[in-house]
Amino acid sequence: MKIYAVGGSVRDELLGLPVQDRDFVVVGATPEQMIDTGYRPVGADFPVFLHPETNEEYALARTERKTAPGYKGFMFHTSIDVTLEEDLQRRDLTINAIAKDADGNLIDPYGGAADLKRGILRHVGESFAEDPVRVLRTARFAARFAKFANFANFTNGGFQVAPETLALMRTMVEAGEVDHLVPERVWQEIAKGLMESTPSKMFGVLRGCGALARLMPELERLWGVPQSAKSHPEIDTGVHVMMVIDYAASKNYSLPIRFAALGHDLGKGTTPQQYWPRHPDHEERSVALVDDICGRLRIPADCRDLARMTARWHGDAHGALQLDSEKLLALVDGCDALRRPERFHEFIDACAADHHGREGYIDVIYPPRDYLLSALTALQEIYFAAIAKSNSDDVAAAIRRAKLERLEQFINERNTA
Repeated sequence: MKIYAVGGSVRDELLGLPVQDRDFVVVGATPEQMIDTGYRPVGADFPVFLHPETNEEYALARTERKTAPGYKGFMFHTSIDVTLEEDLQRRDLTINAIAKDADGNLIDPYGGAADLKRGILRHVGESFAEDPVRVLRTARFAARFAKFANFANFTNGGFQVAPETLALMRTMVEAGEVDHLVPERVWQEIAKGLMESTPSKMFGVLRGCGALARLMPELERLWGVPQSAKSHPEIDTGVHVMMVIDYAASKNYSLPIRFAALGHDLGKGTTPQQYWPRHPDHEERSVALVDDICGRLRIPADCRDLARMTARWHGDAHGALQLDSEKLLALVDGCDALRRPERFHEFIDACAADHHGREGYIDVIYPPRDYLLSALTALQEIYFAAIAKSNSDDVAAAIRRAKLERLEQFINERNTA
């Protein structure tokens, strides 16, 4: 029996990054031997065991064979005769097909260490094409390592997908492989990519191989569409949205904020060309398209709700200082800010990302942030219980009047300050 550290832990150690989880492969052992040694079996599809003390995962060396479309259509084979090289050969990228033995020696039959130093994401073998999830994973790795520059000879500004790998990914897309992915798995990978340091790189790779048009056509349509008549019409809306999500990532915003940033301008992709560079009513269309994506990919409610809110109200937020009390109240109530103030803060963060996600605007202050938060504070000062008690016949109307009066006072105070 021989045990090797494999995969991400070896890769990240070589890159000088913190190692979060360690995976191990066991060569020359049977399931019975593992159990006799004290390991606890947990694998359903193939033999995986937990270490009796560390609870780290140890998998028996295995090979796999494609039996059906999608990422679940595989048959696995484990045997004491399966070699380490055979196990590594089934992995996706060369940088993930490096092993390390107990003495610290690297076993790198596919050149993963060299690809790490060159910043190349390259598939191990043609079996890469058998698992469509690898298209998403490769794109996600591009986002994760986009700003990595640990090695002296690493000068290309981020990991690049090898041309032959991108071509293979394109072939997979054209063959319909990504169409067989279950929605939850697509969202899982996209969510992880959104949480990387430069999420735009993931979408760039997905566009490059044609997968974005299959998985999120609502987003793909934004390229080639001018941003707006008022701000940078020469920039594609798709480019702008990529700048917005990268800004959100730079501020370490939560996943719901990053997804809201991704979906805020989807409606511009459906604006008839005769209206360009204007986009009338794009907010309502953006909401409908957010709903389409969320329903299709079964995206969690917290991401969906914030994205819908941002799509609908971000334009009003940008012009908040020019709104009268009626329109300002419509914005605050439309965002349910009094009942969900923490989500209103997230909404403002997403709107600020939209503002900053333009060339030359990264450090330009976003005045609506303070203004909207102050407006919410003003409304929170209203004693709603007393209003309800003294207006039992029409409580809703009385509360609305109180809100409008307080916002009118707030606006006048800000204008005369």
